[in-house]
Amino acid sequence: MLTLYIANKSYSTWSLRPWVLMRELGIPFQENLTPFGDKNAFRAFSPSGMVPCLVDGDNVVWDSLAIAEYLAEQFPGVWPADRDARAWARSAAAEMHSGFANLRHTCTMICGLRVRVASYPPAVLQEFARIDELWQDGLSRFGGPFLAGDAFTAVDAFFAPVAFRIQTYEPQLSERSHEYANQLLSLPAMQEWYVSALGEVWRDDEHERRVREVGTLLADFRQPQE
Repeated sequence: MLTLYIANKSYSTWSLRPWVLMRELGIPFQENLTPFGDKNAFRAFSPSGMVPCLVDGDNVVWDSLAIAEYLAEQFPGVWPADRDARAWARSAAAEMHSGFANLRHTCTMICGLRVRVASYPPAVLQEFARIDELWQDGLSRFGGPFLAGDAFTAVDAFFAPVAFRIQTYEPQLSERSHEYANQLLSLPAMQEWYVSALGEVWRDDEHERRVREVGTLLADFRQPQE
Protein backbone atom coordinates (compact mmCIF):
# COMPACT_ATOMS: atom_id res chain seq x y z
CA MET A 1 0.00 0.00 0.00
CA LEU A 2 1.27 3.45 -0.94
CA THR A 3 1.65 5.89 1.95
CA LEU A 4 1.36 9.63 1.30
CA TYR A 5 2.80 11.90 3.97
CA ILE A 6 1.23 15.35 4.06
CA ALA A 7 0.91 18.41 6.31
CA ASN A 8 -2.11 20.45 7.42
CA LYS A 9 -4.90 20.44 4.86
CA SER A 10 -5.70 24.06 5.68
CA TYR A 11 -2.32 25.22 4.39
CA SER A 12 -0.35 22.62 2.47
CA THR A 13 -0.73 23.30 -1.24
CA TRP A 14 2.07 20.91 -2.16
CA SER A 15 0.40 18.09 -0.22
CA LEU A 16 -2.93 18.75 -1.93
CA ARG A 17 -1.62 18.06 -5.42
CA PRO A 18 -0.74 14.34 -5.19
CA TRP A 19 -3.50 13.76 -2.64
CA VAL A 20 -6.30 15.03 -4.91
CA LEU A 21 -4.73 13.34 -7.93
CA MET A 22 -4.70 9.95 -6.23
CA ARG A 23 -8.19 10.39 -4.79
CA GLU A 24 -9.75 11.44 -8.10
CA LEU A 25 -8.06 8.63 -10.03
CA GLY A 26 -8.96 6.02 -7.43
CA ILE A 27 -5.35 5.17 -6.60
CA PRO A 28 -5.40 3.52 -3.16
CA PHE A 29 -3.12 4.98 -0.51
CA GLN A 30 -2.76 5.46 3.20
CA GLU A 31 -2.68 9.07 4.43
CA ASN A 32 -0.25 10.15 7.14
CA LEU A 33 -0.69 13.77 8.29
CA THR A 34 1.96 15.59 10.33
CA PRO A 35 1.08 19.21 11.24
CA PHE A 36 3.41 22.09 10.49
CA GLY A 37 5.51 23.11 13.46
CA ASP A 38 8.50 20.92 14.18
CA LYS A 39 10.18 20.47 10.79
CA ASN A 40 12.41 17.80 12.28
CA ALA A 41 9.31 15.62 12.45
CA PHE A 42 9.19 15.60 8.64
CA ARG A 43 12.76 14.30 8.48
CA ALA A 44 11.54 11.04 9.97
CA PHE A 45 9.96 10.14 6.62
CA SER A 46 11.15 12.72 4.05
CA PRO A 47 14.80 13.10 2.98
CA SER A 48 14.25 16.81 2.26
CA GLY A 49 12.36 17.41 5.49
CA MET A 50 9.42 18.60 3.41
CA VAL A 51 6.02 17.33 2.28
CA PRO A 52 4.50 15.70 0.34
CA CYS A 53 6.40 12.45 0.46
CA LEU A 54 5.26 9.18 -1.08
CA VAL A 55 6.53 5.89 0.31
CA ASP A 56 6.14 2.73 -1.74
CA GLY A 57 8.00 -0.08 -0.01
CA ASP A 58 11.67 0.82 -0.24
CA ASN A 59 11.02 3.67 -2.67
CA VAL A 60 10.69 7.18 -1.25
CA VAL A 61 9.56 10.02 -3.55
CA TRP A 62 9.63 13.47 -1.94
CA ASP A 63 8.45 16.06 -4.46
CA SER A 64 4.94 16.62 -5.83
CA LEU A 65 5.96 16.58 -9.50
CA ALA A 66 8.21 13.57 -8.98
CA ILE A 67 5.31 11.82 -7.24
CA ALA A 68 3.06 12.48 -10.25
CA GLU A 69 5.65 11.01 -12.61
CA TYR A 70 6.20 8.02 -10.33
CA LEU A 71 2.46 7.33 -10.25
CA ALA A 72 2.25 7.72 -14.05
CA GLU A 73 4.60 4.77 -14.42
CA GLN A 74 2.15 2.53 -12.54
CA PHE A 75 -1.36 3.88 -13.08
CA PRO A 76 -3.28 5.04 -16.17
CA GLY A 77 -4.80 8.49 -16.44
CA VAL A 78 -2.21 10.53 -14.55
CA TRP A 79 -1.38 12.39 -17.77
CA PRO A 80 -3.56 12.71 -20.90
CA ALA A 81 -3.32 9.86 -23.38
CA ASP A 82 -3.05 12.24 -26.36
CA ARG A 83 0.57 13.26 -26.96
CA ASP A 84 -0.17 16.93 -27.70
CA ALA A 85 -2.39 17.27 -24.65
CA ARG A 86 0.18 15.44 -22.54
CA ALA A 87 2.98 17.77 -23.64
CA TRP A 88 0.85 20.82 -22.85
CA ALA A 89 -0.25 19.38 -19.49
CA ARG A 90 3.31 18.60 -18.43
CA SER A 91 4.45 22.09 -19.43
CA ALA A 92 1.60 23.79 -17.55
CA ALA A 93 2.12 21.65 -14.45
CA ALA A 94 5.85 22.36 -14.48
CA GLU A 95 5.18 26.09 -14.81
CA MET A 96 2.91 25.94 -11.77
CA HIS A 97 5.43 23.83 -9.89
CA SER A 98 8.32 26.24 -10.40
CA GLY A 99 6.62 29.61 -10.81
CA PHE A 100 4.04 32.03 -9.39
CA ALA A 101 6.17 32.86 -6.35
CA ASN A 102 4.51 36.23 -5.79
CA LEU A 103 1.02 34.74 -5.77
CA ARG A 104 2.14 31.98 -3.40
CA HIS A 105 3.63 34.47 -0.94
CA THR A 106 0.86 37.05 -1.05
CA CYS A 107 -2.16 34.75 -1.26
CA THR A 108 -1.25 31.92 1.04
CA MET A 109 -3.76 29.06 1.03
CA ILE A 110 -5.96 28.78 4.09
CA CYS A 111 -8.98 26.84 2.93
CA GLY A 112 -11.59 28.03 5.42
CA LEU A 113 -11.06 31.79 5.12
CA ARG A 114 -12.66 34.50 3.00
CA VAL A 115 -10.50 37.60 2.59
CA ARG A 116 -10.99 40.97 0.90
CA VAL A 117 -7.86 42.39 -0.71
CA ALA A 118 -8.09 46.10 -1.45
CA SER A 119 -5.14 46.17 -3.83
CA TYR A 120 -2.92 43.39 -5.13
CA PRO A 121 0.76 44.08 -5.88
CA PRO A 122 1.37 44.39 -9.65
CA ALA A 123 3.46 41.19 -9.68
CA VAL A 124 0.54 39.23 -8.21
CA LEU A 125 -1.89 40.68 -10.75
CA GLN A 126 0.49 39.61 -13.52
CA GLU A 127 0.57 36.06 -12.18
CA PHE A 128 -3.21 35.87 -11.87
CA ALA A 129 -3.39 37.11 -15.47
CA ARG A 130 -0.98 34.39 -16.56
CA ILE A 131 -3.09 31.73 -14.83
CA ASP A 132 -6.18 33.09 -16.54
CA GLU A 133 -4.38 32.97 -19.90
CA LEU A 134 -3.06 29.48 -19.29
CA TRP A 135 -6.40 28.07 -18.20
CA GLN A 136 -8.26 29.57 -21.15
CA ASP A 137 -5.63 28.21 -23.52
CA GLY A 138 -5.97 24.66 -22.23
CA LEU A 139 -9.76 24.73 -22.03
CA SER A 140 -10.05 26.14 -25.58
CA ARG A 141 -7.36 23.96 -27.13
CA PHE A 142 -8.51 20.62 -25.73
CA GLY A 143 -12.24 21.24 -25.35
CA GLY A 144 -12.56 20.99 -21.57
CA PRO A 145 -14.10 20.62 -19.14
CA PHE A 146 -10.63 19.99 -17.65
CA LEU A 147 -7.43 21.72 -18.69
CA ALA A 148 -6.18 19.00 -21.03
CA GLY A 149 -9.45 17.47 -22.17
CA ASP A 150 -12.45 15.63 -20.80
CA ALA A 151 -10.70 13.91 -17.88
CA PHE A 152 -9.10 15.14 -14.66
CA THR A 153 -5.32 14.66 -14.84
CA ALA A 154 -2.19 15.78 -13.01
CA VAL A 155 -2.26 19.26 -14.54
CA ASP A 156 -5.63 19.89 -12.89
CA ALA A 157 -4.25 18.58 -9.60
CA PHE A 158 -1.37 21.04 -9.79
CA PHE A 159 -3.78 23.95 -10.10
CA ALA A 160 -6.17 22.68 -7.40
CA PRO A 161 -4.59 24.95 -4.74
CA VAL A 162 -5.26 27.95 -6.99
CA ALA A 163 -8.97 27.08 -6.92
CA PHE A 164 -8.93 27.28 -3.12
CA ARG A 165 -7.10 30.61 -3.33
CA ILE A 166 -9.72 31.94 -5.74
CA GLN A 167 -12.42 30.88 -3.28
CA THR A 168 -10.64 32.72 -0.47
CA TYR A 169 -9.48 35.92 -2.18
CA GLU A 170 -11.89 36.26 -5.14
CA PRO A 171 -9.49 37.84 -7.65
CA GLN A 172 -10.82 39.17 -10.94
CA LEU A 173 -10.54 36.48 -13.60
CA SER A 174 -12.44 35.63 -16.75
CA GLU A 175 -15.82 33.98 -16.41
CA ARG A 176 -14.45 30.78 -17.94
CA SER A 177 -11.62 30.60 -15.43
CA HIS A 178 -14.03 31.11 -12.54
CA GLU A 179 -16.21 28.31 -13.93
CA TYR A 180 -13.19 26.02 -14.10
CA ALA A 181 -12.14 26.91 -10.54
CA ASN A 182 -15.66 26.15 -9.32
CA GLN A 183 -15.58 22.84 -11.15
CA LEU A 184 -12.39 21.89 -9.33
CA LEU A 185 -13.90 22.94 -6.00
CA SER A 186 -16.93 20.73 -6.63
CA LEU A 187 -14.91 17.56 -7.20
CA PRO A 188 -15.55 14.89 -4.53
CA ALA A 189 -11.88 14.76 -3.56
CA MET A 190 -11.67 18.55 -3.24
CA GLN A 191 -14.80 18.56 -1.10
CA GLU A 192 -13.33 15.84 1.10
CA TRP A 193 -10.09 17.81 1.53
CA TYR A 194 -12.01 21.01 2.32
CA VAL A 195 -14.20 19.40 4.99
CA SER A 196 -11.12 17.91 6.64
CA ALA A 197 -9.35 21.29 6.50
CA LEU A 198 -12.27 23.01 8.20
CA GLY A 199 -12.11 20.46 11.01
CA GLU A 200 -8.45 21.09 11.81
CA VAL A 201 -7.74 23.00 15.02
CA TRP A 202 -4.00 23.47 14.36
CA ARG A 203 -2.82 26.94 13.46
CA ASP A 204 0.49 27.91 11.86
CA ASP A 205 1.57 31.41 12.89
CA GLU A 206 3.42 32.21 9.65
CA HIS A 207 0.46 31.36 7.40
CA GLU A 208 -2.00 33.21 9.65
CA ARG A 209 0.23 36.30 9.79
CA ARG A 210 0.56 36.52 6.01
CA VAL A 211 -3.20 36.49 5.55
CA ARG A 212 -3.64 39.33 8.07
CA GLU A 213 -1.04 41.39 6.20
CA VAL A 214 -2.61 41.08 2.76
CA GLY A 215 -6.25 41.86 3.40
CA THR A 216 -9.32 42.07 5.63
CA LEU A 217 -10.73 38.85 7.06
CA LEU A 218 -14.39 38.50 6.13
CA ALA A 219 -15.14 35.00 7.42
CA ASP A 220 -13.44 32.04 9.07
CA PHE A 221 -15.31 28.76 8.66
CA ARG A 222 -12.75 26.61 10.46
CA GLN A 223 -13.29 24.68 13.65
CA PRO A 224 -12.35 27.05 16.52
CA GLN A 225 -9.21 26.28 18.47
CA GLU A 226 -9.79 24.62 21.80
